[in-house]
Amino acid sequence: MSPPKRQRTDDYVLYYWPGLPGRGEYVRLALEYAGIPYTEKSSNLMQILSSPEKIGTPPHFAPPALQLPSGRVISQTANILNHIAPRCGLAGEWGSKLSSHGEDGREAVRALSEEELERAEEERSVVNQLVMTALDWQNETHDVHHPIASSLYYEDQKAEAARAAQVFRESRIPRFLEYFEKVLVSNPDTAKKADNPHAQTYLVGARTTTADLILFHVIDGVTFQFPRRMAKLKESGKYDHVFKLHERVQEEKGIKEYIASGRRQKFGLGIFRHYEELDGEE
Repeated sequence: MSPPKRQRTDDYVLYYWPGLPGRGEYVRLALEYAGIPYTEKSSNLMQILSSPEKIGTPPHFAPPALQLPSGRVISQTANILNHIAPRCGLAGEWGSKLSSHGEDGREAVRALSEEELERAEEERSVVNQLVMTALDWQNETHDVHHPIASSLYYEDQKAEAARAAQVFRESRIPRFLEYFEKVLVSNPDTAKKADNPHAQTYLVGARTTTADLILFHVIDGVTFQFPRRMAKLKESGKYDHVFKLHERVQEEKGIKEYIASGRRQKFGLGIFRHYEELDGEE
């Protein structure tokens, strides 16, 4: 049986679990930033996403998945973000020129020279590279409280989680902060704008990208999971630009309104979880 024929619309539909921000939150942030409407489906997710007859081919391993205006559904967080970033204006100054939405967008892409197209594709890939690095940080943070298997309860692996947490607090959190601090201060597009209060708070170019949004949310999540450790690291002053990026993004148009609306779901028992016994100042 072939999947039902889907009609082209202007709508995006996000498939994700109800009641927690999770990986779906990264997609929400991008669409909220851009002011692009979307709806969500959270019922019978795996029955739908794993069925070629219901969702099309290929089927999907897990949410989040995003139905595009064409009717096609794509999945994998970084892949979704890389796909929608140009239309959202979040792929960098040049990368965002790759938006093929609407006839004007397609015409603009066709008008790019070979050199301009190469520059745009490269910038989009750099943004995606940083998105994936921030998602690596998210994955490592999750694995602290579930170091053996996600299928086991935390209570079944508390001793192992305690050992993992100590290593993570001592070396991995500083390692990721150090890396992103280096990216920010070495960004040539903002390095010479010291008079700008937002100088050196952009990961790529001098405008917000999906990389900034994902890092913003990961910092929120790691701070929720390890509040004492993150407070100590912020107090050290070694990673000021990373924390200034976080402050800038939460005031960005679209993001500020989204947070104020109360629709942004709170952390709980999802990817980022706070267990007091796993936190520490070091």
